[in-house]
Amino acid sequence: MSSDEPRRHLDATAQAQLVASRQASAAELVSEAIAHAEFVNPKINAIIHPRYERAMEEAHAGVSGPFAGVPMVVKDLNCAMAGEPHHMGARFLKAHNYIAQRDSYLAQKFRAAGFIPIGRTNTPEFGSTITTEPLAYGPTRNPWNLEHSTGGSSGGSAACVAAHVVPVGHANDGGGSIRIPASECALVGLKPSRGRVSNGPDAAEAWMGLSIEGVVTRSVRDAAAVLDCIAGYQPGDPYTAPSFTRPLRDEVGAHVESLRIGVLDHPLFEYQIDHSENRAAIASVARELERLGHRVEEAWPATLSESAYTDNFVKMIATYTHADIAHFERELGRTITDDELEFDNAFLRSMASSITAEQYVASRKHLQDWARRTVQWWTPDDDTEGFDVLLCPTLAGPPPKIGELSGSGGGKLLRGLLAFTSQFNVSGQPAISLPLHWSSDGLPMGVQCVSAPFREDVLVRLASQLEEALPWNTRMAPLVHNS
Repeated sequence: MSSDEPRRHLDATAQAQLVASRQASAAELVSEAIAHAEFVNPKINAIIHPRYERAMEEAHAGVSGPFAGVPMVVKDLNCAMAGEPHHMGARFLKAHNYIAQRDSYLAQKFRAAGFIPIGRTNTPEFGSTITTEPLAYGPTRNPWNLEHSTGGSSGGSAACVAAHVVPVGHANDGGGSIRIPASECALVGLKPSRGRVSNGPDAAEAWMGLSIEGVVTRSVRDAAAVLDCIAGYQPGDPYTAPSFTRPLRDEVGAHVESLRIGVLDHPLFEYQIDHSENRAAIASVARELERLGHRVEEAWPATLSESAYTDNFVKMIATYTHADIAHFERELGRTITDDELEFDNAFLRSMASSITAEQYVASRKHLQDWARRTVQWWTPDDDTEGFDVLLCPTLAGPPPKIGELSGSGGGKLLRGLLAFTSQFNVSGQPAISLPLHWSSDGLPMGVQCVSAPFREDVLVRLASQLEEALPWNTRMAPLVHNS
């Protein structure tokens, strides 16, 4: 970056270094982020709860931590911040002007790391779909093409990072909601292992442990270093991932041993989209991995072809959606009608009302058994070596246009696109989406790597190697060039 280019083009690590070396102040970085947000947000509709004045007060008050003074955004789903709006994409919470009563552990950890949130970002209602187009706040638009979706459910955060408003956006992932927006907005999206980041104090686990907190970033080193800051056990957590043997940021640029990598370049069910550019993207990355000395072969876990997994996954989402709505009925002291819910969530609540306790437990057990059998593909035994990484697309196609996935008519396309992510929420494995391909018309299409449980270190070393071999940091969305 030349000296006259905006500092907002830097990643969070570089911005933090500017503050630490006194080449920039926290107030300057936050002020620049706010100014750019005010310019670009009317075009992308990403920040729905600005906290610009509070952010400037926090910057002037002084902060400490490895990312001291770096601006970020927080998704308006989980990561509650005491005294601030928390609407989760829901019209009834917006109408009530629902305010969070206390900080989540995650919000505390972001602050302890030195981040300064400048706003909370748009999300679909309850985060239950893969496009960010809530009726409560309207669609978030993709900086690469404003007619297209940013993905979901962390689409507001992804749009802010892709538009270079901030270098880091809070995200969470229960079926692909870190990785899908990363894929559609040309970002790095690392989904941590189950139990890596606490859901407390308001929740022990989210969606049976399917959902995990994290961030979207523009660099691998930011993804690693931020996870270092937010990972770890908190009092009362029902389970936690084992600690890293060394800071994850130390894996960036570290030596990568020759890995055994399986390749899956196509969906496994006929109703899913088989996009030619996905196959081309995977083939290109596979060739590069072979050039880098890895052992690459066409292989994937046989369990990914089992259709019963999907049915039980949907049952879990339905029951937790029903429980979330019931929670807010108690909070608000009134019934929430189907007319106040979006189609998908009204449907999920209706489905859940017919699921018995016995059926719920049976679905949990089925998914746990499925996960155990899936993870064995990565696990060496007496007969097989086991694989280190699975390489596959993140999404079964490029970002759809705004409106194609929303409402009652979007279900078929959603099922067609959602082919490669939710499996690894069920198995609890870490997975990362990398911006390694763009479609023929310039839309980002992420490539995903999945490792064994708790082996984020393997993913970060490999992702860092690919970032150096196939650099993406010089590519910027058209909206960035024009602003």
